[in-house]
Amino acid sequence: MLAPFELLWALIGLVLTIAATWMETFILNAPWDWSQTGLRVQSLGVTFQVGAVLLTGCLGGKNAAALSQIAYLFLGLILFQVFELPVFTQGGGLSYVREPGFGYLIGFVPAGWICGYLAFRSAPKIETLAYSSVCGLGMIHGCGLAYLTLASLLGWLQTTSASYWDLLLTYSIQPLPGQLAVVCAVAVIAFVMRHLLFY
Repeated sequence: MLAPFELLWALIGLVLTIAATWMETFILNAPWDWSQTGLRVQSLGVTFQVGAVLLTGCLGGKNAAALSQIAYLFLGLILFQVFELPVFTQGGGLSYVREPGFGYLIGFVPAGWICGYLAFRSAPKIETLAYSSVCGLGMIHGCGLAYLTLASLLGWLQTTSASYWDLLLTYSIQPLPGQLAVVCAVAVIAFVMRHLLFY
């Protein structure tokens, strides 16, 4: 049975993941460029969605993170089907299981669990939180690649003109640098929050 603390973090994680689906991540240009170009904001080309999953694990623990992502998947598949409320990036509904990126969404559940498990094995340190987040990110990509490969081989995917390699580039390779930058941000935010909250 989940503790009230875990239920609260599961709810926070669910809301954070839904909101982060629509929040693009940005970074400032390098400080050595400030004298020539001033402060400029550059897009990382990814949303903070993966960051929300990992942050929930780092702050709420394994059970809260996994539960929040199970709820996220359920809402994305059912709410759109019934009320046409978009939860996922490209809408939602039961037909979303045929989208190339659905395996990555499935990966949120074990990623949150692994990240939360590793983040609470010892006292919070930036390197521990970064390691747990990298492991979670690896799980997301592992599940996504497995699903994408299986769906491509079995013809599950909705009709698309993109080849398997184009989909691999779009869903795994191109977003990875931005997601690694998000992992760094998650580790720092979680480190500060864990110390502020005294756990």
